[in-house]
Amino acid sequence: MRTLIILMFLAVLVMAATSYESHESMESHEYLNPFLNRRRANGFIQADTRLGAISQERIRERNKAPQEQQREICEDYYPCELYAFRHGYAAAYRHYFGRRRTK
Repeated sequence: MRTLIILMFLAVLVMAATSYESHESMESHEYLNPFLNRRRANGFIQADTRLGAISQERIRERNKAPQEQQREICEDYYPCELYAFRHGYAAAYRHYFGRRRTK
């Protein structure tokens, strides 16, 4: 019986020590309302300066040079890629796709 009382007393002490809320954790306003509205969130989050560079990169991807387009077509076709390792991508593209006429 005595050991049971001692164990219960120790359990209560451990529970009190681990569940103690300090005053510092209550100082934060996030304790009561953890979510911010959009206006306050935009006040301290700065706009990313890389967004302009990313959009420019996307524009460049749409307007690729003809040699780059030919190289990508050649890379997708395995025999053309093997030929390109030996003779270069321009010669490989002419060899495999140069005879084609597009309208």
